Amino acid sequence: MNLTPKEIVAYLDKYVIGQNAAKKTIALALRTRYRRMQLDKTMQNEIMPKNILMIGSTGVGKTEISRRLAKMMSVPFIKVEASKYTEVGFVGRDVESMIRDLVVNSISIVKAEKEEENRDKIDNYVLNKIVEKLLPPLPKSASESKKDDYQRLLESMEKKVASGEMDDKVIELDVAKLNIEFDDSGLPPEMAKVQESFSKVFASINKEDNKKEVSVKDAKSLLRQEAAQKLLDSASVNAEALRRAENGGIIFLDEIDKIALSEKSAGRNDPSKEGVQRDLLPIVEGSSVSTKYGTINTDHILFIAAGAFHVSKPSDLIPELQGRFPLRVELESLTEETLYQILTQTENSLLRQYEALLSVEGMKLIFEDKAVRAVAKLAHRANENTEDIGARRLHTVLENILEEISYDADEYDGKEFSITEELVHKKLEEVVEDDDLSRYIL
Repeated sequence: MNLTPKEIVAYLDKYVIGQNAAKKTIALALRTRYRRMQLDKTMQNEIMPKNILMIGSTGVGKTEISRRLAKMMSVPFIKVEASKYTEVGFVGRDVESMIRDLVVNSISIVKAEKEEENRDKIDNYVLNKIVEKLLPPLPKSASESKKDDYQRLLESMEKKVASGEMDDKVIELDVAKLNIEFDDSGLPPEMAKVQESFSKVFASINKEDNKKEVSVKDAKSLLRQEAAQKLLDSASVNAEALRRAENGGIIFLDEIDKIALSEKSAGRNDPSKEGVQRDLLPIVEGSSVSTKYGTINTDHILFIAAGAFHVSKPSDLIPELQGRFPLRVELESLTEETLYQILTQTENSLLRQYEALLSVEGMKLIFEDKAVRAVAKLAHRANENTEDIGARRLHTVLENILEEISYDADEYDGKEFSITEELVHKKLEEVVEDDDLSRYIL
């Protein structure tokens, strides 16, 4: 979390080309959260997050920026589509379920961290349980010499189990029956509590253990889960997860333009759209939401909303909701040069992915620079002639070029294959030029 705005932007530059204004705005918002946490409690409560509205066509990097942020920061993060929520009284998910989803995500992060902290204890628990099955303990009446021999065997067996030599060996394990878990994230708290009661009833019925014959490799995985449950204090995990979700949680609210009431489509508007906006207001502004893990306050959760706003515009959102997103940033449409940079400069770019995939067949795939520029040019032209779907067009274009080559890859085992400019034009130029074909194929 302690990264400067420049470090955050530098990280995003590896995966998203351009869109510097959006990166800068988000980097500052994240750094402000860190600064806030260093202040005293009184001041912390006064500083509210500055929610962000990102405006840009599909495929320009809105979702990619948010996805990479979540990986980099290891903070509670969820991406949701505004269009899947409905006003109370209509069939669909209620807006509070996004907060419950965030808490579930936060709990999984905290659990993973606690398991990493207790890795040695968990490893020892797993090792001791497996060794005990492979080498039953000596009776108390055993002689000293037998105890010494047993100790040597024990040390040897521990090394073999730890190194994986015994992974294929089958042992009998007492496996606790799995408790039935209900996912309450999309349910009202009252219904979640009823289902939680059912879960406890089923847990009490399934308390007895059952013996199973499993390989040592599978036993390691089963015992690791058992050890984590026994060693981790679920109450402290839940409390820490709630605290993190409250103070560091990020919700990426995609397709917010789909719930805007535009004048052009006034006759076709779903009556629940404005209701969804009004339901969102208290969540974004700050309210308390009940979850089965406890109550969470949404005052300091950062909301990043995004939408293409082709049919509607930000001013079509109700004024109260507009005011909850004071920071606005417009993402630029992708140029031919940007598409070329996406193919060549991003980490694990599409070209690298195809090269790696076909190397599995023993084939060395080479993309000539002129060919890459031709791909960028044709993808850009397809975006101009038909709907602009941004960088997603590159997936379709490359798949069309490489389909036959990928199909016949086994014939190129140990050989090189170069993607040339001529090949790219041969495969795509006719399709790109023909509007009707382009709409169906690209």
